[in-house]
Amino acid sequence: MRTGSAEPAPRRRRGRPGYDQSAILRAAVELFNRKGYDATSMGDLAKELGLTKPAIYHHVTSKEQLLGQALDDALDELTAVVTEASRERAGATAHGRLREVVRRSVEVLVAHQPSVTLLLRVRGNSDVELAALERRRWLDDRLAGLVADAVAEGALRDDVPPALVSRLLFGMVNSLVEWYRPDGAHDPATVADAITAIAFDGLARHET
Repeated sequence: MRTGSAEPAPRRRRGRPGYDQSAILRAAVELFNRKGYDATSMGDLAKELGLTKPAIYHHVTSKEQLLGQALDDALDELTAVVTEASRERAGATAHGRLREVVRRSVEVLVAHQPSVTLLLRVRGNSDVELAALERRRWLDDRLAGLVADAVAEGALRDDVPPALVSRLLFGMVNSLVEWYRPDGAHDPATVADAITAIAFDGLARHET
């Protein structure tokens, strides 16, 4: 019997060295955005990461699973923002909550820009994509309802359909994927303030 030494601690099972599931997801989103989801294979992803395909499948079951995770990443926080704004709260007007949604939407997009870029490119070619598009429609409908409430308060003009206003607001925010860069001239707060001000106050100079 050995004495004077402790039993070695059991070794914890680890994932493949160098990459965990979140790192693989980030690489997959970058590759989907660069090559297109339909044109990207799991072999392409393995080559991009310098891994074998079995090493990829150690973490995920399919390319579609990666797409679903990416689209959830793009949608989950924005869904929470819109859901919270849709709830009536004492002392919070619909107009104020609408402005906050627009501002927060910019922050969410900047924080999840690669995933949002991918979301805006899906066309409904699979059940995963169709589910994401349905979630986007839900967001549009909720925002349109908030616009209608702000119109009813007298805070917004009533000659533009709320559904159109909703699409225009989200369209303005989503345009950031085409040009915004984290290392660019404007930080997220500045961009969020600018979009909110232009959307609700316009570009006309207001005398003080």
